[in-house]
Amino acid sequence: MRFPVGALILLLSVSGLAHAFDLQQLSDQLAKPSVIHGSFIQEKHLRALPQPLVSKGTFVLAKDHGLLWLLKTPLQQDYRISAQGIARRDANGWQLLPNKSAGAEQNRLFLAVLQGDSSGLQRDFELQLQGEASGWKLTLIPRSLLLKQVFTQINIDGGELVQKIELLETQGDSTVLRMQDSSASQPLSEAEQHDFAQ
Repeated sequence: MRFPVGALILLLSVSGLAHAFDLQQLSDQLAKPSVIHGSFIQEKHLRALPQPLVSKGTFVLAKDHGLLWLLKTPLQQDYRISAQGIARRDANGWQLLPNKSAGAEQNRLFLAVLQGDSSGLQRDFELQLQGEASGWKLTLIPRSLLLKQVFTQINIDGGELVQKIELLETQGDSTVLRMQDSSASQPLSEAEQHDFAQ
C-alpha cells in the first residue's frame, strides 16, 4: 500500500512542529549551567578607524551572582556586572560605578543574553530565532525608544552556550564579541566566590 503524499506532507509538518527549537527551549538550555568559564575577544569597529579596537580577556558567568569580566589586553581591568550594577576593581577593592541609564541598560541586556533570560529580552526586543539546540542564531530588534537610539539590531550565535554576540549601533559602529573555550564543568573558585561576595 502506498502512503498518500498529502498524509506524508502533513506528518512531516506536524513532526517538524513538534521538534521546532523555540525561545523557551533556548532559555532553558542557556539557564542550565550554574557557572560558565571562558575567554573572549572583543572587536570594536568604529567608523572613524580603519582597524577595529581589539581587547581580550576571560569571563566567569555565575547564575546566582552575575558576571566577572576580566580584561587582559590592551590593559588589565576587572569588572563585575550584577543586579546591583557594574563594579570595577581598583587598589581598594570593588567600586560601584555610577548608574548611567544607557550603560546600565546595556549591562542588564548583556546579563539577560548570557543567562538566556528570554522574558527579560522580550520586554525590550522583538526576538527572531533560527536553527536548533546545537546551532542557533537569535536576532534582537529593539522595541524601546532608548534601545532604538543605540542599536539597530543585535545578533547572537550559539550552540550549547553563547558563542558570538554582534551589536550593530545606529551610528554605524559595531562590536563583535567572541566567547571562546566556554566550559560549564568548573565550579566557582574561592577567589571567584570572594569577588562576587564583596
